[in-house]
Amino acid sequence: MKSKPLSRTLLTSAALLTLGAAPVHAATINWTDWTSVSAAASQVFGILTVGSSTVNVTYSGAYNTVQTSGGTNYWNPDAPYLSTTVENAPPASDIITLGQGGSKTITFSQAVVDPLIALVSWNGNTVDFGVPIEILSYGTGYWGYGTPILNNSGTGFYGNGEVHGVIKLPGTFTSITFNDTSEWWHGFTVGVIGLGSSNGVPEPASLALLGMGLAGLAGLRRRKA
Repeated sequence: MKSKPLSRTLLTSAALLTLGAAPVHAATINWTDWTSVSAAASQVFGILTVGSSTVNVTYSGAYNTVQTSGGTNYWNPDAPYLSTTVENAPPASDIITLGQGGSKTITFSQAVVDPLIALVSWNGNTVDFGVPIEILSYGTGYWGYGTPILNNSGTGFYGNGEVHGVIKLPGTFTSITFNDTSEWWHGFTVGVIGLGSSNGVPEPASLALLGMGLAGLAGLRRRKA
């Protein structure tokens, strides 16, 4: 029987040690600050501030209304938006509301990891993102309660009642396109936990955790010698 290369064994063991040692905590989400609209082009513009980086966000498609500064806070109460992944609901009142079905696209000026979409009042809507999604949370929100029912392909859902909650699109994206039906008023905003890497190299925090795992293995080997 062939033995595994030592380097691969060490890396695998280090990863297991790292995962075992790291508790699961909800992350602080960076939600989009919607700043302006272009009615003629059916576009809404915003920014995501992630650490020291600024990501430009553009929504393209039909919309009903947009709140960029002030107005009703439809993200209150915040309970439907919180989970073991999401520590904070969307702030203030920024929101894009939709009133016409069809294709919509959200574009980021640089790659983002695991983008999140917070939902308000997706009542009776059928939506499909074309890629797998995860439903992170839902509950009683500004307009009441509803349940998102995942479709058979796992790429979208049907809103059974007044759905308020958060979905995640696992992976790295520079744009998101979805198709929804035409229930008159339903709203959303976009958030991220972090940014994507253009070269696939782990972020410094990940490298540090891997180093800690390897150091721990080295210590165990010395004690056994």
